[in-house]
Amino acid sequence: MNEVVSGYLTQLLDGIGVWQATVLLLGVSISVAVVLEFVVLRSLLQYTKRTETQYDHILVGELRVPIVLTAALTGVYLLTQIRSVVENVLLTSEQLEIFFGKPSLSIIILTWALAANRIVNRAVEEVKGKDSRFDFAPIFSNIWTLVVVVGTTVLLLSIWEYSISPLLGAAGVAGIAVGFAARDTVANFFGGIALYFDDTYKLGDYIELDSGEAGTVVKVGVRSTTLMTRDEVVITVPNSVLNAAKVINQSAPQTRKRLRVPIGVGYGTDIDAFEEMVVDIASEESLVLDTPKPRMRFRRFGDSALEYELFCWVHSPTRVVKARHELNRTIYKRLNANDIEIPFPQRDVQVTTVNSTGASLTATDISAEKDDVSETNMMKRG
Repeated sequence: MNEVVSGYLTQLLDGIGVWQATVLLLGVSISVAVVLEFVVLRSLLQYTKRTETQYDHILVGELRVPIVLTAALTGVYLLTQIRSVVENVLLTSEQLEIFFGKPSLSIIILTWALAANRIVNRAVEEVKGKDSRFDFAPIFSNIWTLVVVVGTTVLLLSIWEYSISPLLGAAGVAGIAVGFAARDTVANFFGGIALYFDDTYKLGDYIELDSGEAGTVVKVGVRSTTLMTRDEVVITVPNSVLNAAKVINQSAPQTRKRLRVPIGVGYGTDIDAFEEMVVDIASEESLVLDTPKPRMRFRRFGDSALEYELFCWVHSPTRVVKARHELNRTIYKRLNANDIEIPFPQRDVQVTTVNSTGASLTATDISAEKDDVSETNMMKRG
């Protein structure tokens, strides 16, 4: 590639002196850099400030430095590829490459790598707070940074003609060792990526695990997810555990939650009036949504009660406990006020004992026996 560029430039600048060729290349490259900076890029920056989105402004702002540096350093690099220049300077071609050619290419690569990394990181910062779909965006930002660092290192080593084969072999061995040593961390990392693509939950969702833990998602990290319980206790759950567990998202696909309130009334109750009264109670409760409307369902004939369930909806899963509390209080007061029986299980216990003759006596027999003994004692005293 270098020979092709060198031959093309030699033909292009044939008949021009060394100093004239140097001044021409440097002048052209610096002039292009100045025009790009003060005419093109600054105008683009002013234009992107007035657009609705910030992404174009981020793109132009971060590419500004690498574009200008590339234009300015291109002339320096091309000078090291012209035979007439190389043959008429005090330095050898290898020295020109070491002091001018390779450093200029290295600076260009570093500036472009830094700009590429900053573009992605700034874009992540821009989107992650606007849409819950991008809650896992920091994970990809970290992956992108790692890819840029590795890729830039490989390119720089190739430019400076260092063999990367031993490094690749060592990296493979180190990767296996790190994989075994940090398998839990790796599992959590890929578990977080799987949770993102599955769209299992997002920030603010109320989730419940099959192990019994439940809470609101307050933080989604690379290694773990943080839940805030109703007791205001923070629970940190590894992403690998979440990825393997059964997760019930109480906030999806919508935030409202259906509430079930079991109620039992005695046999003989006017069920039409009872059902209307409970529905009115639910409709009057401020925590209960108007739509869908509350409704009653007669479930079964119980051992001692007619078993009902009240169905109603609340705004979010976190309001279920409070709404059930208020409904239970109001229903109990209203049932008592209307003399509606609230049945509860009752049991008759019969006590059986054995007297001195070996006969079994019930509680009634024991009482009668005590009365006979009392009468005998009174006759003796008389």
